[in-house]
Amino acid sequence: MTGAPLVAWSILVPLAGAVAALVAGPRGGRWAGLLTAPLALAAHLGLAAQVRAGGPVRHLVGGWGAPLGIDLLADGLSALMLLMTGVVGLLVTIYAFAYFEDHGDGRGDVAARGDAVRRRLLFWPLWLFLWAALAALFLTRDVFNVYVTLELVGLSAVALVALADEPAALSAAARYLVLALLGSLAYLLGVGLAYAGHATLDADGLRAALRPGLLTAAVAALVGAGLCVKAAIFPLHGWLPPAHGGAPSPVSAVLSALVVKASFYLLLRWWGEILPGDGLAASSALLGTMGALAILWGSIQALRQERLKQVIAYSTVAQLGYLFLWFPLSRHLGAATALQGAALFALAHALAKAGLFLAAGSVLHALHRDDLDALRGLGTRQPLTAATLALGTVSILALPPSGGFAAKWLLLSAALQAGAWWWVAVMLAGGLLAAGYSFRVLERIISPAPDESPAPAPAAMALPAFALAVAALALGMAPWLPLELLAAAPPLAGLGRGAP
Repeated sequence: MTGAPLVAWSILVPLAGAVAALVAGPRGGRWAGLLTAPLALAAHLGLAAQVRAGGPVRHLVGGWGAPLGIDLLADGLSALMLLMTGVVGLLVTIYAFAYFEDHGDGRGDVAARGDAVRRRLLFWPLWLFLWAALAALFLTRDVFNVYVTLELVGLSAVALVALADEPAALSAAARYLVLALLGSLAYLLGVGLAYAGHATLDADGLRAALRPGLLTAAVAALVGAGLCVKAAIFPLHGWLPPAHGGAPSPVSAVLSALVVKASFYLLLRWWGEILPGDGLAASSALLGTMGALAILWGSIQALRQERLKQVIAYSTVAQLGYLFLWFPLSRHLGAATALQGAALFALAHALAKAGLFLAAGSVLHALHRDDLDALRGLGTRQPLTAATLALGTVSILALPPSGGFAAKWLLLSAALQAGAWWWVAVMLAGGLLAAGYSFRVLERIISPAPDESPAPAPAAMALPAFALAVAALALGMAPWLPLELLAAAPPLAGLGRGAP
């Protein structure tokens, strides 16, 4: 199919960059990363343009199609996820180029030159390898290959968290590793059961073969449990706040914006495309309930935090809950609107949350602390970082004209179409709680500045974070652009079609 090589290049470019960064060493690795990021984004953009113009693009790895080989497929949804990865990835790369040059997240005990060299040596190949694994995960149609990509994503992410090299970060990385492996094991068991029953690992083949019954229920339970652990949805979220809060700031941004979205994406594919719709009502309601509890619990915990990165981390727990409302809403007539809302919400959250975590890193760089009281006077001392926090918060609060507002409006519309007033109430309550923890941050930013005025973060760090926050705002002014891509090449199984 014309344009199919772009599917492969979307994976091969960051993978080649990871190898180049490893070979180039600590100094050359950062330049390899800076060169690879725009090339990978260009590959993603080219693929998205191809999908928009001609519909889904399928690539047969090695020329062998399913069931003997592995198919890679780019449709509107996977193309959107790749674009999200590319935009966030490029700006995080620019930020990290300066971040890892001469400091360690603002903490004195990691500022030694030898430790900085080690972190530069490891960050770039790990980050680019994670990028390649995410691209492969979004494109593959083989459910066992999904397991492989999940493992690659998880192991890379754990290693990146451990780069902080502090007791708290190492403990968080160890917890993340154990839970990630348990999640992968559950997923693999589910895939094994599916293969034992139907002798195929291709998503399209499983969609045709699976029927409601005990075997399918066991597959759904195992796959769902494994992916929910990796997606950090309540009450399986225990690894996320310490990992996000303790990791280097570029890593926190990637974890929150991209890594947890990958598992949600897989859940959406399984529940919307692979598993038979007749038997999913109960599990969809359960996943929606977990999402509702995540919105409330994560927001309440964010209200209790005194460190900026922990506020943002618990906000991620809450914001992920909105994505999980897609599952019950997909069973009703508003399913198409719910899919649009979930896709747009994933994009808006990725842009805003990445910007917020990078801004928190800029605060740490300048002040060597990130407790909320340290933010007093930030508006006058670091206006660009303060503007990033303010604009990112606008999208998190779903205020117009942000991308968060457009996405939440679509989710609310889907709930109203379905007559599901309880989900509407949860979303409104989540908005009020988000206002509570956000205003705690904003109030300190606009407070009078203390006498001391440390040097602000370098522009190479402040500008990428600001660009992400602006992009989250701009998304709300043109939400039809990503939605047109989704409409031009809808998922092949008609994901989002709703109940018959």
